[in-house]
Amino acid sequence: MSLTCQVQVVLNNISQEKAETVKKALEPDNVNFPEGLSLNVENVDNKLVFNFQSKKNMKQLIGTIDEVLEHVQVALKVIE
Repeated sequence: MSLTCQVQVVLNNISQEKAETVKKALEPDNVNFPEGLSLNVENVDNKLVFNFQSKKNMKQLIGTIDEVLEHVQVALKVIE
């Protein structure tokens, strides 16, 4: 039996400029993801939407989400 977990994190009320800057700041981290783990980031209206998916290790998924959100927080502090 294969288990797939999907997690969506949404940052609301973020300007288009900030959203694009955060996306660009995360691009280097979106390379060489472990097998079975993926991340898609998109701008929707005034939101930045992160879609995580894991087909294997849930602990790895949680760790990845935590790391990405830490990077987002740093990027937003630098922008301000």
